[in-house]
Amino acid sequence: MTDVTGRILALLATLRTGRAFSGEELAARLEVSPRTLRRDVDRLRGYGYPVETRPGPGGHYRLAAGTAVPPLAFDGDEAVATLLGLAALAALGGAAEGSVGEAATRAYGKVDQLLPRRLRHRAAHLRASLETGTVAAPSPSTDVLAALAEAIQHRRVIAFDYVDKDGSATSRRVEPHRHVHHGLRWYLLAWDVGKEDWRVFRTDRITGLRTSTSTCTPRPLPADTALDYLRQGLNKDRTRVVLTVNAPLPAVADAFKHREAEIAALDDRRTRVVLMLDTWQWLLLDLAFLDADFTVDEPSGFRDALHAFGSRLLGCS
Repeated sequence: MTDVTGRILALLATLRTGRAFSGEELAARLEVSPRTLRRDVDRLRGYGYPVETRPGPGGHYRLAAGTAVPPLAFDGDEAVATLLGLAALAALGGAAEGSVGEAATRAYGKVDQLLPRRLRHRAAHLRASLETGTVAAPSPSTDVLAALAEAIQHRRVIAFDYVDKDGSATSRRVEPHRHVHHGLRWYLLAWDVGKEDWRVFRTDRITGLRTSTSTCTPRPLPADTALDYLRQGLNKDRTRVVLTVNAPLPAVADAFKHREAEIAALDDRRTRVVLMLDTWQWLLLDLAFLDADFTVDEPSGFRDALHAFGSRLLGCS
């Protein structure tokens, strides 16, 4: 096997059977040379797996017993990314027991125990050096997310109670299709059996989830992806706005960092911005902080409204 990761995983899977293997037997099973086998065993030890070796006649390799959860085979970058990902999830205001945020907080405090020994000091240093601010965002239940994932995978019809944005409570029976994470919110895209149409549900508003034994046949989605369908719904009552800003792309991207926008450089000093907005007023703060000239290419209604607002500002005393 020429792929190092594939070789290491195959070696680990073989050793985790609990048997003792001679070097010759392991090398033959993995189709590697004795020298490559010794190097791979050293790599496993470097990851923190306790591989026992008995040299000489009757010698063998064996994974030491008694390791309840073996260390994760992360490299340094993966360990850092995992900790940062958990920290980011923990910062999403999920203090409720059983929420994604609360689970991430608990995992963040102990994931380094599962890392190879050589990476634990890096995890400890990163944790000691990092502070995160809390973002007010709903954090759904881990049990709900896990149950939905299983229902999606096995194409099971589900039922649940749902409270919409106006506080109205209903009971739904749906064929789940996809989870979508977008704009600090978790959504479920599903075919609503009662409505006979596609619907999007905020996952944090789902309670009393019940999974039935009934299965469903996948339906063609009226969009390229679940995320595209969600965006179509979110943008249904919004207006497409196109701007040309006389500023370089990095500055414009920073000014619009809280908007979902398509941003492209026209040249070194001009940038095109396309976004969907409910009203022209959303442009004011971002453009004011940018402090650059701009043109509203479309729609004309937004351009006229900004002209009128500018005139009012000029008339201030």
